Amino acid sequence: MPEPMLVTIAASLASRAVAGLYELVRARFADDPVATAALTAAEGAAEGSPEVRALGEALERTIEADPAFGAELRAHHAVTQSGRVTNQISGTVHGNAVQAGDIQGGVTFK
Repeated sequence: MPEPMLVTIAASLASRAVAGLYELVRARFADDPVATAALTAAEGAAEGSPEVRALGEALERTIEADPAFGAELRAHHAVTQSGRVTNQISGTVHGNAVQAGDIQGGVTFK
């Protein structure tokens, strides 16, 4: 059974909640048809589903073979929240940006 964090990441992948994370995993799985099949099968599946658990197990196997990939996944974990809005800004930002989950009312930049 994969560690709970990997199941949470797998659930985020299934819902494509974090696009950069999905692309990272999809690219890493590109040469592994079994892991790619697990990623595809989990798409849209519920967090506790067998498909998400299988994806978590595929992540675990990949991390065991490639610890650097595991470190990169764990770095993304800080912005992965099941059932929440997840924002990610990278690179140089010019101008205003706001990252938020729930906003009641408007947002004004001055």
